[in-house]
Parts: sequence; C-alpha cells; structure tokens
Amino acid sequence: MTDKVETGGAATLPDIQKTPDTRNIAIDKVGVRGVKFPISVLDRANERQHTIGNFTLTVDLPAEFKGTHMSRFLEALNAAGREISVTSLPSLLHDMTERLHARQAHVDVVFPFFVEKRAPVTGQSGMMEFTCGFSAEGNGKFDIELMVQAPVATLCPCSKEISDYGAHNQRGVVTVKLRSNDHIWLEEIIDVIEASASCALFPVLKRPDEKWVTERAYENPRFVEDVIREVAVRLDSDSRVTGYEIEVENHESIHAHNAYAWLRREK
Repeated sequence: MTDKVETGGAATLPDIQKTPDTRNIAIDKVGVRGVKFPISVLDRANERQHTIGNFTLTVDLPAEFKGTHMSRFLEALNAAGREISVTSLPSLLHDMTERLHARQAHVDVVFPFFVEKRAPVTGQSGMMEFTCGFSAEGNGKFDIELMVQAPVATLCPCSKEISDYGAHNQRGVVTVKLRSNDHIWLEEIIDVIEASASCALFPVLKRPDEKWVTERAYENPRFVEDVIREVAVRLDSDSRVTGYEIEVENHESIHAHNAYAWLRREK
C-alpha cells in the first residue's frame, strides 16, 4: 500500500520513498550532489574567507526503505544558516540524521580558496587559487578530513642528469587529505606541498622572477616519487596529523602520459 502525505488541502499525494523495498540491500550513501552554497573558512592572513562550496550531502539508507527524501537535504542545509563553516558541520550532520531518520550522515564540500602570493624577486602581488575541501561524517561522533590540492612545478632529475644543458619540467598537481587532532591552517598544508616540489607557482611573474623560478626548479629536481615522499616526511613530523593520503600527478611535457604516485598512512 502506498503511503499518503498531506499537501495542506483536502487531497493527498502518494509518498513513494516511504514504501517498503523487498530486495534487502542497504545503501551506504544516498543523497544530493552538486549543491552550491555560501561557505566561510578560516584564513590565516585575514581571519575568515567567504567563498562558494560545492556540496555532496548523503545519509545511509536501510534495506527496508525504497528511497530517501531529497528535499530534506536542502532543508537541512538552508536551516544551518546563510553561511556554512566547519564549526556548523556537526549540527548540520545531526540535523540530516534527524530529518532523514538515518544512522549516519556525510557532508563533502569542495571550494576555491585564495591566497595572496608575492613574486620571489620583484614582490609583485597576485591572488593564487587553490582547490580545498572538507569531508565530514557523524553518527554521534564527529570526524572531519581536510583536503588541499595545489599546483606545483617539477623538474625531471633524469633529464637534468643526462642532458648537456637544460632539463624538461612540467606542472604537477599535489592533493593532500589529512585528519588531525588539532587545528591546521589550509595555508600550512599549501606550504608543505610547495616546499616539497621543485618550485612553487606564482600568479604574477616579471622577468627577474621568471629567472629565479627557472633556476630554483633546476636546483631542486623532483620525480613524483620525490614529491610524495617529501610531503610525507613533513606530515610525519607534525604531531597534529593523525593520518593522511597524498596523490601526485605530473602533467608530463615530453611524454604522452602523466606520471602518478599515491600514498596513504595512519599515524
């Protein structure tokens, strides 16, 4: 029998989501993806930065239920306030479990994060964009994972060694996901990534800066294996980090393929 739901008038509409399912298969995560919403994140230089989050909101679905109620995810998000922050995530997760009668809720959000960077020689200033995010889940216990993705420059150690002059270099992308027992600035993770590469990238470069960047990369050749190990060494030395996952991909300039490395460790 199909459940009915009141619409505010005399008529009722069927509620298919609440009807039973007989296949006896529970679903780990079900919900909505691609939801854009204002978000506020801590900024080391300016205390707080306002940006736009791209949300995925999910809950578990027991085997006996046919479907979940998609609109309730948006209701919970809007009820959390005009601007979501890390501090509001626990209450958002709790609200999702209450509204959707779930045991566990998940929030994944990715957002652009901007850092002012100055060129290494001339000091020319520009805004550098990084892709950052949070993954949080709650079922009475709140867990959160930070994500930072940063572009870097890498120069091939093999190319430098075998060439009479020059060496091929390329842009790489390093992604770090980590859990911690204390606050870690997003900028701190960016610093770790950039220090582990051949050279950081900059939004504005004049000719003296370009010379410095070129020579800096040449003096610090890195394979993807080198970059991922350098990041790992720095994270291992930070007592606040309890676990991490690192991914490095070099968009090779002389190959038709990319170089790739991945590492996960628990501390």
